[in-house]
Amino acid sequence: PLEVICRNVAAGTMAKRLGIEEGEKLPRSIVEFCLKRDDLGDPLIAEEHIYAFGWASQAELDEMIAMTLRINDYLQGMFAGIGIKLIDFKLEFGRLEHPDGLGGHMSVLADEISPDSCRLWDRETDKKLDKDRFRRDLGEVTEAYTEVATRLGILKANPSSANISV
Repeated sequence: PLEVICRNVAAGTMAKRLGIEEGEKLPRSIVEFCLKRDDLGDPLIAEEHIYAFGWASQAELDEMIAMTLRINDYLQGMFAGIGIKLIDFKLEFGRLEHPDGLGGHMSVLADEISPDSCRLWDRETDKKLDKDRFRRDLGEVTEAYTEVATRLGILKANPSSANISV
């Protein structure tokens, strides 16, 4: 499957790879592609790789990009409404035989959207509320995820939740 990354702010590997200061807002959303292969470290690939190896057709890739940008627009608005900046997110797409029986393939979104698949920063403080708390050993992983869920209204505020261990 292909992994599609939508970036709105320079962070993580993109900031390192391009020498951009982390936190710099990008002039527009950037969509990147990775081959989902753990044994290869999920390498960044170009559209030409996707076409050459038959991982997706032009129509399938266009559909993935359009879907990713629609999801980006929705998530940016949703998170902005609760005081969170959507820095970037990844989606995994797979390919299925088209169910109409006429042949061909269809792209299928095969991923969840969570603080494990997004970078989310507090709008006022830039506090990381995502997977980087774990990756960078910043601590308070459970508290950050709980804060996102509470702001989204998925969890009710609970003062004792700070005592949950990972």
